[in-house]
Amino acid sequence: MEKSILKPFSQSLAFLANENGRHALLGMQRGIERETLRIDADSHLASDEHPKALGSALTHSRITTDYSESLLEFITPVYNKIPELLADLTKTHAYTVRNLNGQYLWPVSMPCFVNDVGSIPIAQYGTSNIGKMKTLYRKGLTARYGAQMQVISGVHFNFSVSQELWELLYSQSDKALSLDDFISDSYFGLIRNYRRNMWVLPYLFGASPALCGSFLDGLDVDLPFQKTGKGTLYLPYATSLRMSDLGYTNKEQDTLGVSYNSLPDYLDGMKKAIKMKSQKFADIGVKVNGEYRQLNDNILQIENEFYSPIRPKRVANENEKPSEALARSGVQYVEVRALDNNPFNPVGISASQVRFLDLFLLHCLLSPSKKNSQKENQEITSNLNSVILEGRKPGLTLKRENNPLLLQEWLTDLFKELSAIASIIDDDSCTEYQTSLDLWYEAVLNPDKTLSGRMLNQFVGPNIDHGRWAMELANHYQAFLKEYVLSETDLADYQQQTDNSLAALSEIEANSTQSFDGFLNDYFDDVISK
Repeated sequence: MEKSILKPFSQSLAFLANENGRHALLGMQRGIERETLRIDADSHLASDEHPKALGSALTHSRITTDYSESLLEFITPVYNKIPELLADLTKTHAYTVRNLNGQYLWPVSMPCFVNDVGSIPIAQYGTSNIGKMKTLYRKGLTARYGAQMQVISGVHFNFSVSQELWELLYSQSDKALSLDDFISDSYFGLIRNYRRNMWVLPYLFGASPALCGSFLDGLDVDLPFQKTGKGTLYLPYATSLRMSDLGYTNKEQDTLGVSYNSLPDYLDGMKKAIKMKSQKFADIGVKVNGEYRQLNDNILQIENEFYSPIRPKRVANENEKPSEALARSGVQYVEVRALDNNPFNPVGISASQVRFLDLFLLHCLLSPSKKNSQKENQEITSNLNSVILEGRKPGLTLKRENNPLLLQEWLTDLFKELSAIASIIDDDSCTEYQTSLDLWYEAVLNPDKTLSGRMLNQFVGPNIDHGRWAMELANHYQAFLKEYVLSETDLADYQQQTDNSLAALSEIEANSTQSFDGFLNDYFDDVISK
């Protein structure tokens, strides 16, 4: 309902410009999921199984795998304080490198040298039905999109605001909705504004302007790459090839038209999407000669296959699907998925980035957010693609509400409003938010200070390979993380989590007595019936 849209940005900000508003704003909650490849000393993809010392990838709460056995994923609990959030993430990295037997963590998003795409090991989750389903899902991803795309890594940022802030904002609304519906409606407003402005993140934080030439083997690519070193390809003004058509995109999904205009619209779109057939994927086959190739031949095998740079989320109950959790109780937080690994930080993201994301997402929340139209969606896509491929190009012009606007002018306008939020959150004793804004505003004035600009200056000028540069970083971070102090309590806690995960895996496998065919039939019958 349009009537539930928040007040104008300046009015919302003025309402919060007091001690109660500041306290409510400071109640933000955050979590991080960081993906990183395991590599050997020659900077090649590790081919062995997930280290047993790290527990079960199926059941461990902090350390798991994504697509590949070699693609680690580190998950933090939810924190209110940024130092505690990043300390937790660093401890998990530090514990992990102590158990890698001479292997390293790849510090960039685009993968290392891959000699044989067919040798990339798909993640294994054991003999239980749910474990076999997770592996088969990844096997299907390989058949659909190729393994190269699946070993690209990144950072996911989970974000929510306090109940106190919601109650303050609700008190200023027309109360046409219940508080719970107001919260979901407002989160979708945030999502729409995020999509309008998401090009800002690859501009500032994009860190994949280059890739190893081996990544393109077997791919039909028509981009004007230049070369540095022996085999590194790059685009001189690119910011995030990870977010380009080479990375996490799915042309089949262009037909889905999932809407972010409301929670009911989104759920309806997802319901249709997970039932929509694909002739292209049907040609692969589902079960051929008694062997599964993918979970099904729909455009989406499961909801998680829907590639989106931001997702509405709620913590799901056991055996509950993501959309079922949203339908049950509405949106609880958002998951930002448009972040490359920051190669200049040992854990892939810095405190100044987190503070910028706080301000950026608060701005998206507190600004009016009209419903998306098809024409605006096209504008959003065009702006994003322009920044991904040539975001640092001098004089780059984007479109805002169909009007041309220089990228730097748009950013300058945005930073002024972000600064207004920072002035409320900061106080006389701490100006960390404004300091972070000042740091990233330098990248507005000088594109060489963006992450992608800094990266290219590191290896294009000296004419060295991206992989050689990344490996030097991997060695440096390995030494840092091995020296990072873990207390006896920390070590005992991680060991207990490992033991607990292995015990949980054994229990799940012991209780998995249904046939796999029957398990899948029940799972997808449940999807179809809802």
